[in-house]
Amino acid sequence: MSTRWYTLYQKGNPQRRVFLPNFWMKLVKPENNQPKNIVQFQCSMEMTKYDIKNYLEKIYDVHPVVVKTRIVLGRTYMPEKFVVKDDDVKMAYVTLPKTEEFTFPDVVPGEDQTSTKLSEVKENFKKFVGNNKMPGFPSWFRV
Repeated sequence: MSTRWYTLYQKGNPQRRVFLPNFWMKLVKPENNQPKNIVQFQCSMEMTKYDIKNYLEKIYDVHPVVVKTRIVLGRTYMPEKFVVKDDDVKMAYVTLPKTEEFTFPDVVPGEDQTSTKLSEVKENFKKFVGNNKMPGFPSWFRV
C-alpha cells in the first residue's frame, strides 16, 4: 500500500517506480508485567496482522508465533470550551517462540550518572546566566 505520487513519464527521462509502504512500527514498553516472549508495538492503523508478521520477518528477521492487535481509543478532554480527542492507536502484541525472550533495552544505564549529569547541567546554567546578565531582559535573550 502506498500513497506516494510520482511524476508522469516523459520520453527520455528515467522512470522512477519504487513503491514503498507507508507502514511504521514503534516498540513500546508495556505498562503491566508481561511474559518475556511477548513484545508490544504501536503501528499504523492500516497494518493487518499479516502485514505486521511479514514486516518483522522480512526486515528484522524475527519470526513471531502469534500476532494480536487492538485499537486503543484516544483520550477525550476539554481544555476550555471545546472538546479535543487524541488520535487512536493500533497496538500489536507479538508472541515470540518459547525459546526466545525479549528484554526492553536500557537506554539510560544507571541512575547515578543521571544525577551527576543533572548537577553538571545546573552548574553550567548558573555560569551561563551569570555571564549574560542584562538589566530588564531575560537571561536567554543575549547569547
